[in-house]
Amino acid sequence: MTGEHGHEAHRPRKRFGQHFLHERGVIERIIASLAPQPGERIVEIGPGEGALTLPLLARTGSLTAIELDRDLIPRLAEAARAVGELEIVQSDVLDVDLCALAAGHPLRLVGNLPYNISTPILFHVLGQLGCVTDMHFMLQREVVERMAAGPGSKVYGRLSVMLQARCQVDSLFIVLPGAFRPPPKVDSAVVRLTPLPGPAPSIAVQGALDRIVRAAFSQRRKTLHNAVRDVATDADLVAAGIDPRARAEDVAVDRYLALATHLSEAL
Repeated sequence: MTGEHGHEAHRPRKRFGQHFLHERGVIERIIASLAPQPGERIVEIGPGEGALTLPLLARTGSLTAIELDRDLIPRLAEAARAVGELEIVQSDVLDVDLCALAAGHPLRLVGNLPYNISTPILFHVLGQLGCVTDMHFMLQREVVERMAAGPGSKVYGRLSVMLQARCQVDSLFIVLPGAFRPPPKVDSAVVRLTPLPGPAPSIAVQGALDRIVRAAFSQRRKTLHNAVRDVATDADLVAAGIDPRARAEDVAVDRYLALATHLSEAL
């Protein structure tokens, strides 16, 4: 099987969670959603065979890509040579210091994230939001639904609260399995994450939020009175405007943040 540029096509690796995007209409929709401008610092996570990389590079002239699979890098570099300036960082994105990579220029992140580590990547980026302008990611549809869910939804959970406490989450469009090689067994979706304006919550508030949300959603069926009793009292819940008889999925993100702020101030 031969791909573009006369190379034998790369065999997608299960251990890297690789599903290569090939459908041009989907690629064009992602680029239109990103609307890249020359001079912006764009970083692609997991460029794979370059289906998104090369058209992006043609629009922007320069691009940084983070790729773990070293076998893909030579062909990616060769394909990019005639298109623009591509900097390739051979690494697991979880090991990359994005703020060091930014070097003072805010990053716009884009990528078809490997499904097997998409949630750890989201939390990794969440810890470095100070140097990120926005993110456009393709993930499993069910993950995007969880990311964007609001209170009262069955899929509203830890991921929803932790992301929405720091970002505006917009689910943009669905991508069907046939857009990839090999086709995944599930639908995908493209999501936009935009850091919320204003100062980030303090480290203490973020730590308290993480503890509360883990406790609350680890026992979804219990009332918060029972689920978070090791991290917050009923008086703490009431001070944050939360009914101790409520369940985790009933409480809005701003109430969780209020409780985290209250607990961090009480330390």
